[in-house]
Parts: sequence; structure tokens; C-alpha cells
Amino acid sequence: MKLKVTVDGKTYEVEVEAAEDPHPAPAAYMTQPAPVRVPAGAPPAPAAPPAEGGDKVCRSPISGIVVKLSAQTGQQIQPGDILIVLEAMKMETNITAPVAGRIAAIKVNVGDNVQSGQVVVEFE
Repeated sequence: MKLKVTVDGKTYEVEVEAAEDPHPAPAAYMTQPAPVRVPAGAPPAPAAPPAEGGDKVCRSPISGIVVKLSAQTGQQIQPGDILIVLEAMKMETNITAPVAGRIAAIKVNVGDNVQSGQVVVEFE
């Protein structure tokens, strides 16, 4: 391939050959799609820390933003019922009832930031 190159105002015509790479990348460095491992199920939520008043409160297992209240004050609930949905790092986490009972108070509102260990629901 012939090219024209100008250096210090003088134009030169040069011939260039494409050389093969003397050090090609080893196959180990070639980009390959990585295998994806999909977990069998969602991991269980971490256990809430012990609370004052025994089982009279539900604490948030993670920090996040309240995106949905699934329960209401006065509602009778069973263990595992979804109380609140939090969003953390673009993932939603359900906060579930640890015990059966009646909801005395919901301490958060949609849009609130909650911290890990913060009381979010009180039971009668």
C-alpha cells in the first residue's frame, strides 16, 4: 500500500505493508461469554436482631426505600405474610411477619428510607 506522508513541509511517498502480530493474544485472553449460574431460589432474609418487647416489633433486615405497604394497621397477620416491600440496589425485598398477630402500628410510609434494624411494624 502506498501512502503520502508530509514531514516538515516535504511530501514523501512511502510503501507500507501490513505485518502480522508477532505476539498474538493467547486463547485464555480471548473474550468468551462466561457461564451464568442461576440460584435455585431466593436466599432467606437474614434474621432480624432481637427486639425490645420480644416479638412485638418487626425490624427491617436491610437498608432501603419503602416502595409498598402490603399490610394495614389493625390487620390480622400470620407468620410469613408480606408487610412491606423495600427497594435496595434496584432489587425488591419483602419484609414478612415474624409472628402471628394484629398490627398495632406501621412506622414507615412509602418513599421513606429505612436502615437495617429499624422498627418498621409494631404488633399488639
